[in-house]
Amino acid sequence: MSFSPDFIAPGPSIRFDRVTLRYGATSVISDLSLTVASGELLVLLGPSGSGKTSLLRSINRMVEPAEGRILIDDADIAGRDRVRLRRSVGYVIQGGGLFPHRTVQDNVATVPRLLGASPSQARETARSTLARVGLSPDLAARYPAQLSGGQQQRVGVARALAADPRILLMDEPFGALDPITRRSLQRETLRLHASTGATIVFVTHDVDEALALGDRIVVLEAGGRIAQAASPADILAHPASDFVAELLGLSAGDRTLHLEPRDGEEIVADRTGRPVGILER
Repeated sequence: MSFSPDFIAPGPSIRFDRVTLRYGATSVISDLSLTVASGELLVLLGPSGSGKTSLLRSINRMVEPAEGRILIDDADIAGRDRVRLRRSVGYVIQGGGLFPHRTVQDNVATVPRLLGASPSQARETARSTLARVGLSPDLAARYPAQLSGGQQQRVGVARALAADPRILLMDEPFGALDPITRRSLQRETLRLHASTGATIVFVTHDVDEALALGDRIVVLEAGGRIAQAASPADILAHPASDFVAELLGLSAGDRTLHLEPRDGEEIVADRTGRPVGILER
């Protein structure tokens, strides 16, 4: 079943108010303030060690701020029960994070059962959610080891969606997949975002993925500082610093495109002449 965003309430806003995250004496996020708008798909982009995953995990209190506050719809999450908070927030990681000894159906039914659904209700929710992410009912009785990598990742997304969360956290979920499967799941993420209205925070170090998915991209640099926060088009057109330009491949001209006539078509090519698309008429 699909839903139109015109008829659903968007997910809540998330606000980081001067947040600092530390592991021991090392700060991975420093005095960061940022608001994720209601229903936004926000991408956290940056190199390894920039604090992307730590910032994501602070939203469901898997990492606690050393300083500052995190608010969901203006309510400080420090006052919320951790377990209940985590059950209300969808969380998708690379590889799906599935329980290997449980069937696909039982994996997806986990959170509905924890939230009080009967076994039959949880199974029905699991079946409908698997269909929602494009998986055949025939897979419900299989175990994770019997699935392809792309199927496992779809099950992971289904499990995160099974409790109809209004916030969905996605931590480099497609990083280990082949390019074709990865593009398919990126399209699925956009479709699910449009159909659910959930607020999504998506972590990646892949620039093309960030540009393809984000309503807005937050670029983090070392020390967990925001180098730029803007739409994909604005970041490409107006990088805020040499660091942002280099991260996006703009300083080396990697994203400079031109048109070339080939076989009666106008091909969009990069600076090396590698085709990256066809100009639509």
